[in-house]
Amino acid sequence: MKIAILNDTHCGIRNSAEIFLDNAGKFYSEVFFPYLIENDIKQIIHLGDYYDNRKHINFKALHQNRKVFLSRLRELGICMDIIPGNHDCYYKNTNDLNALKELQGHYMNEVHIVMEPTVMEYGSTKIGMLPWINGENYDKSMEFVQTCKADILCAHLELNGFEMMRGLKAHDGMDASPFKRFEMVLSGHYHTKSSQYNIHYLGTQMEFTWADAHDRKYFHVLDTDTRELTAIHNPHTLFYKILYDDEKCKDYARMDVSCLDEKFVKIVVINKKDLFTFDRFVDRIQQRPIHELKISENYDEFMGSSVSDDGLRVEDTTELLDSYVDGVKTDLDKDRIKKEMRNFLTEAQTLEIV
Repeated sequence: MKIAILNDTHCGIRNSAEIFLDNAGKFYSEVFFPYLIENDIKQIIHLGDYYDNRKHINFKALHQNRKVFLSRLRELGICMDIIPGNHDCYYKNTNDLNALKELQGHYMNEVHIVMEPTVMEYGSTKIGMLPWINGENYDKSMEFVQTCKADILCAHLELNGFEMMRGLKAHDGMDASPFKRFEMVLSGHYHTKSSQYNIHYLGTQMEFTWADAHDRKYFHVLDTDTRELTAIHNPHTLFYKILYDDEKCKDYARMDVSCLDEKFVKIVVINKKDLFTFDRFVDRIQQRPIHELKISENYDEFMGSSVSDDGLRVEDTTELLDSYVDGVKTDLDKDRIKKEMRNFLTEAQTLEIV
């Protein structure tokens, strides 16, 4: 039996902006469902964060999602089992009030919401389904992890040592060791694809913020007979970053910029010796049908005199924030300050209005 795995689809992200709704529509209509039809896949497991905003959602996003995803499940006879992720739940300390129950009620024949830790059988394989772990269900969840008789665990975990987004590792999550008893752990929550031991974070299927730029996105297919996990690439991208350095590259005047169409474009300037060529390069990009152009020349205005920038990559905002905090003289917990700064950065990237 083959099962399609989705996670962190974040319906309604970026204030339900049309650009992101249309991008999701392209993924479902041109990549996801054609693959399921071609390979006769009738079962989906969703690892949580189906919706983006835990408090509210735009009716435009609901309509679009019903049209491009939920109605297609019914049309094609496909069923989906889904666990709540943290973004699906209204409160942070309980999963009880969540968008999945409130908004998917008309598709209960196609969508099965797994609210409690449960072992389910798919073909010859037993799979543990573990919803988002919070203060209310922690003890029950960990007892399930330690005792359930399942070969594979599907979850929405926040574990230490894994990348939350490319280049930024989690340091305040759970220890991964209790999950090593499973043959395979498939998890949502972190938005970049990575693996350690038997644990696989699958990453998002679509690009949502600049942290996703040039980070290849996939949905996955699990073969329950062979235990093979296959990554299926989504070629539709939204973000494109250009490192401009005319000391190393002299071909900007001839560079093909058509690949930037319908993209958010950022030029990070490393070296700009030839101002005329740079201006012409920017003009050529602005003449294309792009969503937005940002030019980042330096970060001098953000750097304090006590902050060392030796070896700092100019395009890495998280390293810049960490460097700044390290340079500040304070008795406060710097690790906690860094965590909060990263949370603010992630929230700002997600909520930015297009």
